[in-house]
Amino acid sequence: MNVAAGNAGVLIPFKSVLVVDDLDGVSAIRNPGCAAAIWQREAGASLRAWLENLAPDQLPHARLFLRPDRVGEAVAQICDQCGTPPGAERRALIDDIATLATHFAAMMDAPYLRVRLDVVITNACRKFHIDAVTARLVCTYRGQTTQFGEADQGHDPAAILSTPACCPVVLRGTKWPDDEPTRLRHRSPPIEGTGETRLVLVLDPIYDLEEEV
Repeated sequence: MNVAAGNAGVLIPFKSVLVVDDLDGVSAIRNPGCAAAIWQREAGASLRAWLENLAPDQLPHARLFLRPDRVGEAVAQICDQCGTPPGAERRALIDDIATLATHFAAMMDAPYLRVRLDVVITNACRKFHIDAVTARLVCTYRGQTTQFGEADQGHDPAAILSTPACCPVVLRGTKWPDDEPTRLRHRSPPIEGTGETRLVLVLDPIYDLEEEV
């Protein structure tokens, strides 16, 4: 992906959320009290424009369980099946997803991943929540991004922020071990009725594939 890494001045008022300037930095999710780590980067303008101009049915979408080293090949096949046009931008997207998958799996010491490429046009996951996973990586390539804020269970955050476009965020889930429970909650942005289409990558670590499928 044509990305220029670096902190672009995102101000986060929550001590539990760290903004990092390279992919290695997301390992800060292991720091005590860290509920989320965001890799602040800038996506190439050509890739973002290409994604915005694709028809929704041309955007790659699928849900898979597989080894991290198979993600790039699998996403290429998904693009073929969905009619995603070939070219430099498609290759950049595939390479970026494969890189995120490899890095996230290694960081989480996970032999498998659950890979979701979701094309979203509704209010999916519209309630603020914490995922029932150890940790989750989310990257929105098109459309409005993940919203987050701190709140107690059963309440919505008073202050709501959004992750920057095309910037991966790693979020602790309810199964994260050995630390205080997080108050950070997140949701998909409510877009139903707006005509907007989002393209979202979600990666979850899987430790026993037989139990998951």
